[in-house]
Amino acid sequence: MAVNITAIKTSSDGIWQGDNPLHYAFPLLIIQTTLILLVSRSLAFGLKPLRQPKVIAEIIGGIILGPSVLGRNQTFLHNVFPKWSMPILESVASIGLLFFLFLVGLELDLNSIRKSGRRALSIAAAGISVPFISGIGIAFVLRKTVDGVDKVGYGQFLVFMGVALSITAFPVLARILAELKLLTTQVGETAMAAAAFNDVVAWVLLALAVALAGDGNGSGGKSPLVSIWVLLSGVAFVIFMMVVIRPAMVWVSKRCSPDRETVDEAYICLTLAGVMVSGFVTDFIGIHSIFGAFVFGLTIPKEGEFAGRLIERIEDFVSGLLLPLYFASSGLKTDVAKIQGAESWGLLVLVIFTACAGKILGTFVVALMHKIPPRESLALGLLMNTKGLVELIVLNIGKEKK
Repeated sequence: MAVNITAIKTSSDGIWQGDNPLHYAFPLLIIQTTLILLVSRSLAFGLKPLRQPKVIAEIIGGIILGPSVLGRNQTFLHNVFPKWSMPILESVASIGLLFFLFLVGLELDLNSIRKSGRRALSIAAAGISVPFISGIGIAFVLRKTVDGVDKVGYGQFLVFMGVALSITAFPVLARILAELKLLTTQVGETAMAAAAFNDVVAWVLLALAVALAGDGNGSGGKSPLVSIWVLLSGVAFVIFMMVVIRPAMVWVSKRCSPDRETVDEAYICLTLAGVMVSGFVTDFIGIHSIFGAFVFGLTIPKEGEFAGRLIERIEDFVSGLLLPLYFASSGLKTDVAKIQGAESWGLLVLVIFTACAGKILGTFVVALMHKIPPRESLALGLLMNTKGLVELIVLNIGKEKK
């Protein structure tokens, strides 16, 4: 049934007046959230003996609820997860992701990142360049085997494949490190710093790919100089946050001293608004909104009561309720049944193997060169191989640009 998105109402008048709550945005969101939480928490409990982080259970939960398993029943899919409801679910989930990355920035100590800066930069460079070059090799194979790929211009296709294979999923990595209590360890700090560098480069390359792709019909798009503007704007944003906003947040933190029984609500509200505004600014620039929230988190001093109170106020709500929606919504977009035939599975295995081998080996070798023990070097390689949000965005943009 076709749905006019402008005709969708927030809440129903109730079943006694003939309204089906599943046809209204808010009651449906409640049902979706409850289902996702029940399935993901049940899976997390089942996977606990295998020491799998909750994010794995949440993604698998989304796949189970999506078109791969339960969604194969069209009645279930159209009633519980109709297409018109997905932007609403993803918007709520994105707020959770925004505040989670703010919390990650809040818990990360800039001084410790500075110590591992040079090492992290070279690890990030190897972690990007090796899979990026491998991705270009895969692009040549795909052009010869997949119908219609040869209609796409060489330049943008090579950049798209390189970006898709070389990115580290910053929010997923942060979630795994936080759950495994590795965020403040040397390995965790190096991985987070390297992933931050990796993500910035990925967004610049993505802007370049979008500029090269144009409107997807072979006609020219925006100037490739767009990627330079994205990079310069991103650098200017970070400098502004550290030079102007950081001293302001230091002042706020001092105002909320331990001798006060309660932290002034105005400061809490101002900080939460700051997260949203920072996210909007980076989205406006052309970098994902989570980058802005993360940088804003870095501006808040770690010492004192203020950071601890902020974490205490929002962590459970964000990690327990909103964040599972984001990872589940990623799984809801996945239809495993679409992969059919030996050639499709062969190409899938080739892409996965190339992406993983390039990222892990590149990171492992450079980490060893920095005299990091082999066990920790391998751990860094595996952590840098984390995939998630940015890849999905790259692939969705690629799909839009044909």
